Amino acid sequence: MGSGPVRLRRVYDPPEPGADGVRVLVDRLWPRGLAKAAAAVDEWPKAVTPSAELRKWYHGGGGSPEEFRARYEAELAAPEAEAELERLRAMAEAGPVTLLTAVKDPATSHAAVLAAFLSG
Repeated sequence: MGSGPVRLRRVYDPPEPGADGVRVLVDRLWPRGLAKAAAAVDEWPKAVTPSAELRKWYHGGGGSPEEFRARYEAELAAPEAEAELERLRAMAEAGPVTLLTAVKDPATSHAAVLAAFLSG
């Protein structure tokens, strides 16, 4: 499957043109207070972002990170996400891809789940 490098970064951090490759925003909502030009986002595939229902459930104290991961992986396995996942895997095989998120710690977020899904 996807064997190319998939990086995780905060969308608020300045772009690194030599390292980022294709910059993919993986949040359902546009990051607060960020101009689109400053974000330098190349792709925004909403079909692979956590659903509004899942985000509300998790941020409302609905469950553990493990349960969130399981529910998000189920969403990623749905037909609506399949075509976007294949497109992102092809991008990662062709060169670097950076998944961008507004969360404070991308390594423990949905972006890390998506990166693992793309690499696996």
